[in-house]
Amino acid sequence: MKPAPQNPAWTVPDWPAPPNVHALCTVRQGGCSAAPFDSFNLGGHVGDDPGAVAANRQRLQAGIAEVTPGAQAVFLQQVHGTEVLSLDVLGIRHQDADSPAPCADASVASAPGRVCAIMVADCLPVLLTNRQGSVVAAVHAGWRGLAGPKGILESTLGSFWALAQQQQAPAAIKSEAFENETSHTDLLRQSLAADTLAWLGPCIGPRAFEVGEEVRAAFCDHNAAAAQHFQPIGPAGTGKYLADLAALARQRLTAAGVAQIYGNDSTAAWCTVGNPSRFFSHRRDSTRFGASGRFAACIWRS
Repeated sequence: MKPAPQNPAWTVPDWPAPPNVHALCTVRQGGCSAAPFDSFNLGGHVGDDPGAVAANRQRLQAGIAEVTPGAQAVFLQQVHGTEVLSLDVLGIRHQDADSPAPCADASVASAPGRVCAIMVADCLPVLLTNRQGSVVAAVHAGWRGLAGPKGILESTLGSFWALAQQQQAPAAIKSEAFENETSHTDLLRQSLAADTLAWLGPCIGPRAFEVGEEVRAAFCDHNAAAAQHFQPIGPAGTGKYLADLAALARQRLTAAGVAQIYGNDSTAAWCTVGNPSRFFSHRRDSTRFGASGRFAACIWRS
């Protein structure tokens, strides 16, 4: 059994990750930020007191260190894009809450102790590893990052699989099937996808995520099957829909060949908007208080 994180309220993903892969998802309880960021806000860009954010990040770091001494979380400046950062090229160092962060919406790592960390407050956090436990990744998946022919999930999987391939001996990815008419590249991709595990964390749920026609079109113009995850609101022609963000992510992962998907199943327990005592929600809290905190999903190798 993996060691428990410092805060027992944090979620430890229930998935068949290898023993050397560790992951957690924080909640809003257990920190020192004042309202409306109460209390375990990790976002240094939302207007919270910098000292409180720093203290909360130190508590997160302490929880990570309990599991893997010396491991260090690397937060990103997230911009709803498709840039993926490899943490293997970064040295492990302390990252202040108010220091410049690398600009990306996902990170990957194969080196032990590089903690991929992303912050959310309605967008979907996605964690990735493989059955070998050789590579990990964390993804910030809002609708802008998910949509389009190659969104943030496809971009991250490309970087993730490239890194995984580097960690494997050539003999481990060879097969008699390579000698038939199927291309080596296709078979390699299928093998890498079959080894990939994905965990979806809390996000805005399908009963709370109201969007316009432009959001639906961003998905459906690329893939008509995405329409099943948009439910019309009110009379036909109003152009308003309820969108299932987690289901859209599962659809994209499945299309990429990833079959082992765990976590968020679009039920009410995973909805950030509907669980105010547990999760921050930008859509809920910004309307009411003018701002919202951020919780984090983290993954790393020991």
